[in-house]
Amino acid sequence: MALNEFLLMEMSRRNTDLVADLVVQKTELFEELFSVFLQNEEPISRRAAWVIDIVSEKHPELIDSRIDEIVKMLPEFNHDGLKRHSLRMLSRSPLPTGNRLGELMTICFDWLLSPREAVAAKVYCMDILYRMSETEPDLKKELADSIEWRMNEGTPGFKNHGIKVLKKLYWELMRLRGEIESDQKKIIF
Repeated sequence: MALNEFLLMEMSRRNTDLVADLVVQKTELFEELFSVFLQNEEPISRRAAWVIDIVSEKHPELIDSRIDEIVKMLPEFNHDGLKRHSLRMLSRSPLPTGNRLGELMTICFDWLLSPREAVAAKVYCMDILYRMSETEPDLKKELADSIEWRMNEGTPGFKNHGIKVLKKLYWELMRLRGEIESDQKKIIF
């Protein structure tokens, strides 16, 4: 049976795990799977994204060299599932470099602030932007302001995750301004 047939058999976690196991056993299938993902065709690309997401949890090296391709495709994805899985993979992968880092930052801020984007995409955007802020401290204030701005209109899931990220950002901003010492974190939180 061809990979496409497996992907289209049924939309379930069981089937996704089955295809993921198959790809892990026959790593040459990963290239084909990644090509299906990049085709951006519903529903097969979304199902391929789900499999890649699962496989890359245990084998992150399979997508490490593909990060630029994923970032490049993000603006092309129309389905929330493709965005969600792509951002989830990026949230736990090495950050891109050069122009792709700037592109990813712009996409994440745009989607975080957009009232149309799904909560899951916004949550992963928060995580990616937070990781960026660890190497670019000037982003911390902008990220905190962006999360605060969306809090009133956010869903419970957005608010919950936003509060967690904001706590870390507030502490780090206070530390950067010299208002607290590094070892005071335990006292505040």
